[in-house]
Amino acid sequence: MRCYFVSDLHGSEYRYSRLFDILHKSPPEALFIGGDLLPNYTRDKFFLTEFLRTNLKKLKILLGELYPDIFVILGNDDLKSEEENLLYLEKENLLKYINEKKSTCGGHDIFGYSYVPPSPFRLKDWEKYDVSRYTDIGCISPEEGFRSYEIHPLKMKFDTIKKDLDEMCPGEDLSNSIFLFHSPPYNTNLDVVSNKIRLVEHVPLDSNVGSIAIKNFIIDRQPLLTLHGHIHESTRNSTKWHDIIGNTYCFNAANDTPELSLITFDTKQLSKAKRLLL
Repeated sequence: MRCYFVSDLHGSEYRYSRLFDILHKSPPEALFIGGDLLPNYTRDKFFLTEFLRTNLKKLKILLGELYPDIFVILGNDDLKSEEENLLYLEKENLLKYINEKKSTCGGHDIFGYSYVPPSPFRLKDWEKYDVSRYTDIGCISPEEGFRSYEIHPLKMKFDTIKKDLDEMCPGEDLSNSIFLFHSPPYNTNLDVVSNKIRLVEHVPLDSNVGSIAIKNFIIDRQPLLTLHGHIHESTRNSTKWHDIIGNTYCFNAANDTPELSLITFDTKQLSKAKRLLL
């Protein structure tokens, strides 16, 4: 199955225009969008219903039967309240919203998961504790900050990424599955925020900020492929946009330059995947 993967477009019309161009010229069978697809929540409130919907409808008319399956999750910089608009686009058969859901494409099971561990940012719609009620130095706990929706205080306090992943697909053989995560796995090439020692009140900060729960899930369950974003600067810092955990290939499409970072891959030849800056 020939696929494209992008993440962390943050509403950039330049990046989206580059994406639509390549989809038109050389459509894949599947496109994966790994979260943080919207402009900053303080700006454009109609990005999904106007810009993205209009362009996807045009693309679907142009491509006809070649229109790809588009799998989408939201990321930590997207409002959870925008789920309603994504579900509206899904009803129009423009995309598939797969956070905490299972889909299929090209003989592969496809899963999505948006949540990230606690970060320094104040929007907490897509943050949960990772494996325990621990918050790194310099970060804000999921019980603080603000949200665009109502949530029970006990869920904020006790829900974890580990618990979600334990419940997502128990007992299933995942060796042919693709997981679309927003967070990268911890202590890999995909979650490096800095190559320098950073201190907060004389306490050193961890330079790896991915999810321990996601890392352990990959080690234990060994899906075919996991797709990640969130840490824009990781590829620059680690010099690599990919990693391998056991038999699982892991790709990071986030980017900290203005270009569109596009990963192209064939599920039968993952070792030949490429990253293009467009």
